[in-house]
Amino acid sequence: MPRLLLVAACALVDPDRRVLIAQRPEGKPMAGLWEFPGGKIEAGETPEDALIRELREELAITVESPCLAPLTFASHSYSDFHILMPLYVCRRWQGLPVARVHQALKWVRPNRLRAFDMPPADEPLISHLADLL
Repeated sequence: MPRLLLVAACALVDPDRRVLIAQRPEGKPMAGLWEFPGGKIEAGETPEDALIRELREELAITVESPCLAPLTFASHSYSDFHILMPLYVCRRWQGLPVARVHQALKWVRPNRLRAFDMPPADEPLISHLADLL
């Protein structure tokens, strides 16, 4: 049985209804692929706590828990682990996102997200975002 990895992801949505995606850094698994920001849920953390921490660490922005709205989730088996990943939508934050960890950031219209190579777990989330936005 593969180990279960709990990860929280966030679709930051700007006033123009574009979504922020981030390019995975060199040296990491799936380097160069585009993903929704977020990361592993640590022991003792809620998914919201993990996103608040990860968005601060990765993008230098401040998000408050009431601004995180759960939208859907992904459940995907990779060769050596299974990922369970809730996706939250956030329309309000403080600061301007900067790529502290990722190679690059892009604001993308939901109907253009499929033009970017994404990890398999992220791909099913696109249609939910397109329906919302």
